[in-house]
Amino acid sequence: MTQRTLRWPLPAHDYWSTPFAESLLRHLDLKQGVRILDIASGHGIPAFYLAEQVGQTGLVLAVDLSLHQVARARAIQGSQLPWLRFDCADMRALPVDLPMFDRITGNLSVMFLRPNRLAAVRCLIEHLTPGGQIVLTFPSLGTFDSLWQRVDQQMVRRNLARERARFQEYLTERPSVHDARGWLESLGLERIDAVEYPLEVATGPGREFLFHPLLRGGFLDDVYECFEDQSLAEQFMNGIAEQVPQFVPLIAQRCVLSGWKRI
Repeated sequence: MTQRTLRWPLPAHDYWSTPFAESLLRHLDLKQGVRILDIASGHGIPAFYLAEQVGQTGLVLAVDLSLHQVARARAIQGSQLPWLRFDCADMRALPVDLPMFDRITGNLSVMFLRPNRLAAVRCLIEHLTPGGQIVLTFPSLGTFDSLWQRVDQQMVRRNLARERARFQEYLTERPSVHDARGWLESLGLERIDAVEYPLEVATGPGREFLFHPLLRGGFLDDVYECFEDQSLAEQFMNGIAEQVPQFVPLIAQRCVLSGWKRI
């Protein structure tokens, strides 16, 4: 597409959603006039960018399960980009009367397709036009491996058998790049890509680690949830936080899953 000054670029200050969105855009065939369904749209990364790119002859429907996120995105939008609409909807069970789309995108979306991700992806593809493309991103298996190895080692050392069993269930549940490719292959898509791009997340020890906006919002919380005794969880995680220099750098794997529906 022709390079021009963007009114709605990906936010430079977002150190998580924007890098994943950038990886999504590497694989998305984006052009004016296409109709896009953007799932797990949050507060609009990359929905605003997509809408500007498709132009007023196109359409972007951005859906999220969170009313708060939808309201926030609508407040940002105001009366601009009228061909972009934010709606509250469960992307795992979209309305059957929803129209067909030329592209389906989902930045940081796959984790929200639980419990049956394959069935959820199948539902999405039912709303994809023949010859259309789906592109999803998510932090895949291998994300922050150095941290998880340290957590597991310390659980073994402290004989936290029940907590470790729950922790292993969490790790096993995270899909790999190979799992993701398998979903699209089993659903008969073609020109499939499943690619990982590393992203380093910087942090220091102590409170900087424990309250890191990217780590505490989901990743570290999963460890806390392995403990019935939250005072024990706090004690355990304080110990992990002091060991940060021994397991950095922390590397996230940005997985991009892309495929095309057969004509």
